[in-house]
Amino acid sequence: MRRVAIATALALTCVGAPAEAAAPEVRQHVVFRDGTATSETVSTRATRVRVEGRRCAAGDGTALAGLVRSRPGRIRLRDFGACSARPRDGGGLFVQAIRGNRNRGQNGWVYKVGRRAATAGAADPGGPLGRGRLRAGQRVTWFYCRLRDGGCQRTLELTWRAEPGTLVATVRGYDDDARGVPVEAATVRAGGTEALTDAAGEARLPLPPGRYRAVAEKRGLVRSFAERVEVP
Repeated sequence: MRRVAIATALALTCVGAPAEAAAPEVRQHVVFRDGTATSETVSTRATRVRVEGRRCAAGDGTALAGLVRSRPGRIRLRDFGACSARPRDGGGLFVQAIRGNRNRGQNGWVYKVGRRAATAGAADPGGPLGRGRLRAGQRVTWFYCRLRDGGCQRTLELTWRAEPGTLVATVRGYDDDARGVPVEAATVRAGGTEALTDAAGEARLPLPPGRYRAVAEKRGLVRSFAERVEVP
């Protein structure tokens, strides 16, 4: 038994400790005040940011690391805590402006993970909802919140199905608590064709067979991610 234990210890020493998991990649969507947007897959690997003359860490798996690495334009930050080179101190970092879109009064930059508004700072090591950091493939939406009645404007989500020669898109809008409703009169665009949604949030777009990118938008709401669709 002793020989087995020694052999096992030697084997572990040779192999070494398992490598740390890579920081996840997420789908990020940044929507500016004028309705334009950038969407891409981004790494959330830890990075450093300059805040009030100091260099502070945004740790692995945080929304701020992804935002900084995607370079959507100049980002201005404030620190309401005591940020440092240690990721664990980043919970008080706050996005003040992106590409000239600066927070004003109660209006300003917020982010969602999936359909739900984050309840923690974008570099908080506890994660956006206090249940751990971001996971690979999650969707993160940054947008300029216009606060009304205690909440931000709804974010749009487009789902779809295809019929021969027709894309059938359904649009719903989600509040901060991920409660969704059908959105009427949203514009759905794909392949140079557009249509408005009805009271059930549905739009039908006649399209030749092929693959397209479809997006939904409506004035006053946050435009959707672009979805890859295919029409038979």
